Amino acid sequence: MLGVDLYETLGEEYEVVGLDIKDFPSTSLPSPSLHKVDITDGHGLRKLFHQLASDFVIHTAAYTDVDGCERDPARAYKVNALGTQNVCLASQDFHIPVMYIGTDFVFDGKKNCPYTELDEPHPLNVYGKSKLAGENYVRSLAERYFIVRTSWLYGRYGKNFVETILKLAEEKEELTVVDDQVGSPTYTKDLAQEIKKLLSSSSYGIYHITNSGSCSWYEFAKEMLKLAPIRGIKVKPITSKELNRPAPRPQFSVLNSSSYRPGDENTMRPWKEALREYIKRDRRS
Repeated sequence: MLGVDLYETLGEEYEVVGLDIKDFPSTSLPSPSLHKVDITDGHGLRKLFHQLASDFVIHTAAYTDVDGCERDPARAYKVNALGTQNVCLASQDFHIPVMYIGTDFVFDGKKNCPYTELDEPHPLNVYGKSKLAGENYVRSLAERYFIVRTSWLYGRYGKNFVETILKLAEEKEELTVVDDQVGSPTYTKDLAQEIKKLLSSSSYGIYHITNSGSCSWYEFAKEMLKLAPIRGIKVKPITSKELNRPAPRPQFSVLNSSSYRPGDENTMRPWKEALREYIKRDRRS
């Protein structure tokens, strides 16, 4: 989802090569340069990197099914941790920088105010722990790196909460959505634009980048149903305990982007504004 938006956004200025484990979605760019690769295959990955001889690597690949990770920790660590190790080792051969896409789930949500880049991670679930292990590989193996933590992604090219809710709203008269988890919904198109800006700098390190503002999943769902051409749907708030999912989630995972945009003038647009654009204009039919 983020990878394809990055491919389109960066392709306007750079020569971009897309890597994926499966078929690449169609994009607005002609004849995408695509190679299939599995990041858990270290030998195959390094061989491909030698063939491409790139100048920069943006590592967006991950196993992001939070409950799936809880059920299958071995797979989570194989992809999110060891896969990231493979990316970093392959990048070492060419001494090229690595950008790693991280997650708000490296935090436990107990701070009750936005997390800064200096806060100590303490993940609650296997997904967060495996992604933090990936961060640690980046920090220990990459000569130059960006770690970009973001949250609650949605966009045109992948499975996400917005599409799930809108699809369910067409099938049901009432939906139940958790109201005790708070974060910042982030549109992948907006994130891709911010990453493009970051790439032009040499200020390597850890950054928190999300759309501004925050809400609960319940508030997020209510807003998207208000914007979509779907009427008469009731949304009932429930607690995380009532939902009873395998993986625990942080109750408050809002990210403070102070390192990236210390002044209000640099704040990314509000999540409601981004959501409106996505639903009203950008969604793929």
